Amino acid sequence: MNAPDGGRPSFSHPSEEEFARILDYYGIDWEYEPRTFVLEEDAQGNVLEAFSPDFYLPQQDLFIELTTLRPKLIRIKNHKIQRLKQRYPHINIKLLKRQNIRNMMIKYGIDEQARDILGTEAQ
Repeated sequence: MNAPDGGRPSFSHPSEEEFARILDYYGIDWEYEPRTFVLEEDAQGNVLEAFSPDFYLPQQDLFIELTTLRPKLIRIKNHKIQRLKQRYPHINIKLLKRQNIRNMMIKYGIDEQARDILGTEAQ
């Protein structure tokens, strides 16, 4: 899938680019950060907290959030996903954590990048 200007999107992290390549390889349509969900607003309607999942897979009607954060920092994303599910119960979303991403990359032969994610040798 391409960015609106016809090029590739500017990914925030190399793991997002690798994930997009895997989706492309298998012919899975995807959109990168296509929507921002308001999670909290003040009495005047000003946005206090929002969340933009990394990917949307339209054929599966599924948002994917990737994280390579250390486990203790994942709770921030978990909190946002919980808030999203409470406010938008019809939205399907899945969080892929560091280990999930690493295992997927190893499975698809992207061992070098998998090492970079955890900072260890791929098994």
